[in-house]
Amino acid sequence: RKRRGLAPIAPDPALSQAADTLRMLRGEAPTAAQAAALDTYLVTVCDHGLNASTFAARVTASTLAGLTSAVLTGLSTLKGPLHGGAPGPVIEMLDAIGGASNARRWIESALDRGDRLMGFGHRIYRVRDPRADALKRALKGLSPDAGRLALAEAVEQAALQILRERKPDRSLQTNVEFYTALLLEALGFDASEFTCVFAMGRTLGWLAHAREQVAN
Repeated sequence: RKRRGLAPIAPDPALSQAADTLRMLRGEAPTAAQAAALDTYLVTVCDHGLNASTFAARVTASTLAGLTSAVLTGLSTLKGPLHGGAPGPVIEMLDAIGGASNARRWIESALDRGDRLMGFGHRIYRVRDPRADALKRALKGLSPDAGRLALAEAVEQAALQILRERKPDRSLQTNVEFYTALLLEALGFDASEFTCVFAMGRTLGWLAHAREQVAN
């Protein structure tokens, strides 16, 4: 809010983290569906194996530097665009495509240029990222057309078809970033804030890993 020229709003300990975050962001109480949607996102991203930031947080914890230092290490690692910056470009891609009828032509041109399709493929998953479906359901719970859902579905279908045609030897599926971007946009977050919201959810995971590292 401060960056938008608005006065910050004090937190309300009586509310859930998701509900209070949305209240402080927008200055009014969110609906139950909006709070549930953000809560779904925070739960899906709270932990995901030994990724870059979690590994870094465990290294710091192993020196007995303390939990605060471990979380700060995780934040610093997540700041890198190759780790925490993936959802933002999904919005840029959808903006560039503009309409469902442009999806196939735009995607084919992007692949011809050697560009990456944001929101597709994963270093670990060779199947559809299960978190993507949880976030898509949460997005639909906001409203049938929330977050440009119809456009996103058209782009997703076109992208998956083209990737199967062009890369038949690789399994490139929808990943968590695709619907993350749409969900956070629908909740009122700017793309520049996506990594901050990611960090809010992932902090619990860093703390759990750090405590486990120290205990063992």
